[in-house]
Amino acid sequence: MNEIKIFSPATVANVACGFDVLGFCLDSVGDEMVIRKIDKKGIFITKIEGGFDLPEETQLNVAGVSALAMYDVLMPDCGFEIEIYKKIKPGSGIGSSAASAVGSVFGMNELLGRPCTKTQLTEFAVKGEAVASKCEHADNLAPAMFGGFTLVKSMSPLEILQIPTPANLYATIIHPQIEVKTSEARAILPKEVELSNAVTQWANFGSLIHALHTSDFELMKRSLNDVIVEPFRSQLIPHYYEVKNIVLEAGALGVGISGSGPSIFSLSKGVEIANNVADAMKSIYSKTDIDFDIHVTKINTQGIKII
Repeated sequence: MNEIKIFSPATVANVACGFDVLGFCLDSVGDEMVIRKIDKKGIFITKIEGGFDLPEETQLNVAGVSALAMYDVLMPDCGFEIEIYKKIKPGSGIGSSAASAVGSVFGMNELLGRPCTKTQLTEFAVKGEAVASKCEHADNLAPAMFGGFTLVKSMSPLEILQIPTPANLYATIIHPQIEVKTSEARAILPKEVELSNAVTQWANFGSLIHALHTSDFELMKRSLNDVIVEPFRSQLIPHYYEVKNIVLEAGALGVGISGSGPSIFSLSKGVEIANNVADAMKSIYSKTDIDFDIHVTKINTQGIKII
């Protein structure tokens, strides 16, 4: 096999109280990529479609940098061409750069006979993700690679834990068409936090992990609360708290900022409530001059896949 086409999914990172360590994978939103093995050695970005201004230079492209990291370690007796069909808007907060970074190394690994584990592939993808976010983190990469909910236990050495996904759990995502750069969203965060807030945060986080393991939706509802990051990043998202309040009234288990924003995610028990949440989100942004996209999707437990 010399060519492979893959679906690299969008993801939600942080999941309210899990800043930089927790994420989950979306089912209906993602990029498509073609990875091709060629005789000429090296990594080459040959096509980018989607209408976004992304660099085709390998060393400047997220997919290219992660591919180079893998290529330099394995040193295969061939090269690779990469085509990117971008469906996830850069800066949307649902793992656009992570999808590219994961897609290139996953495709190369398949064409080389799977010499690397998913954790090793994620380590290579971290190098590409850092091009976009200016720091190395894996909370979008891990769910895209492994599927479902993932917990980044450690970055050095990289250790990823797969967390169970309760049946009948749905996500609703609204993407206001404004751009929030990850690097800027990080810069706004405080360097120190109050101990009382830290205690609240890790109690919420531990409870959320327990709720996912036990499918305890009521505990999940009480746990999806971020007292450290949300108060700052919400300032970058117009009408955030209006959306949050109306979505909770519509029956959502919880609401939060997806990654660094501007997308807002909610989790719901059942597709009916998830659709009601989508209508509630629309009711806020339809009164503004901000364009938006909305997705209602099950949690993708497979992750990246061959088309």
